[in-house]
Amino acid sequence: MTGPSDTAIAVENVSKRYRLGGARHDSLRDALWSAVTDLGSMAGRTLRKRGAGAAGDPDHIWALHDVSFEVRPGEVLGIVGPNGAGKSTMLKILSRITEPTDGRVRMLGRVGSLLEVGTGFHPDLTGRENVYLNGAILGMRKTEIDRKLDEIVDFAEVSRFLDTPVKHYSSGMYLRLAFAVGAHLETEILLVDEVLAVGDARFQQKCLDKMRDVGRHGRTVLFVSHNLLAVKRLCERTILIDGGRIWKDGPSEDVVTAYLNAGRHTTALREWPSREAAPGRDVVRLRAVRVRTADGQLAETLDVRYPVAVQMEYEVLEAGHVLLPNFQFFNDSGIHMFASHDLDPAWRQRRRPAGRYISTVRIPGNLLAEGIVSVSVGMETVAPKLFQFYVHDAVTFRVVDPLEGDSARGDYLGKINGVVRPRLDWSTDEVPVEESQPGG
Repeated sequence: MTGPSDTAIAVENVSKRYRLGGARHDSLRDALWSAVTDLGSMAGRTLRKRGAGAAGDPDHIWALHDVSFEVRPGEVLGIVGPNGAGKSTMLKILSRITEPTDGRVRMLGRVGSLLEVGTGFHPDLTGRENVYLNGAILGMRKTEIDRKLDEIVDFAEVSRFLDTPVKHYSSGMYLRLAFAVGAHLETEILLVDEVLAVGDARFQQKCLDKMRDVGRHGRTVLFVSHNLLAVKRLCERTILIDGGRIWKDGPSEDVVTAYLNAGRHTTALREWPSREAAPGRDVVRLRAVRVRTADGQLAETLDVRYPVAVQMEYEVLEAGHVLLPNFQFFNDSGIHMFASHDLDPAWRQRRRPAGRYISTVRIPGNLLAEGIVSVSVGMETVAPKLFQFYVHDAVTFRVVDPLEGDSARGDYLGKINGVVRPRLDWSTDEVPVEESQPGG
């Protein structure tokens, strides 16, 4: 651990245990009785945490296990992971909503939290009154809140409703005001949990811009989100949490890629031998999807320089329909790179007889970027438009660059960003140096 002056947040061996089914504290007596009955188990906590788990203590679950990390002042840290990984539990501990079962947390400065839409708002108070209430809870003086009020109201776009009780607000208004309060009040640390999950695209972008601005002004931000693109844009560093443990801590690009590829295996062939189990409807059924090299070999790893062929094999059960097969291509960051629909002139606007078909799309060499590419396949009928099947991540393959100098990489050996990596024509001409003219 570094010194206190170098650390805004220090999480040291934090674990959190919950009782399955939840604990009922309907009265003060219930809460006190729960506390008394828990005293007898305190001595054995560490043993159960490390060894017994669900098997040794079936009535409890450990949401966090020995989690440790530090955040520097002014750092914007992303936290990603699947549902139930322990991310929100971590933020609730940092927000002092709940206490850790083991371990400790040290934080330098005042903490603002955006854990849920409207957290900390009193429904019977007006928007204005809730702004001052939240500021007071954070330990801010009235003069500080006065200075920020106009900015908060302008950002939230609720000036007409500022003196209306927030119980009459729409969810969008609630969100805008909640975010504006958390982002504009002058706390040293801001904790954000899925605040971008609600709201239109314009407001989401506004939130991202504001959080980026917050980071630039030296405030420490912890950002939990399933919006991985937002995490990569906002955070230089990200932590991956799963099963209550930290699995990876490092540059956001590396951590997000590892998260997306966790458990993902490349596969060049996917088949559905049984017609009844195959994706589709009464008109057409998908029977196979394949990835092939330029010479027709099934392959899970492909050279970036050479063409790739992706095929779908399908069975037309009902004649007389115009069909539109399509492929959707995604990279290992989850970005939708491009789509391709059937352009074969032999079948455009032509009704298909019943039978078995193979449709192939060919991707030229030096177009795809390095990394894992996943392919989703779809089929629809035309006039009337009706989706027949769509299979996400039907096949996946890996694109590699052998570094032999004749790809789009050229002589550059570093990492090349981008969703595609075309080999484009370049030319360089030397400009002769002209001699100075007299009097020039």
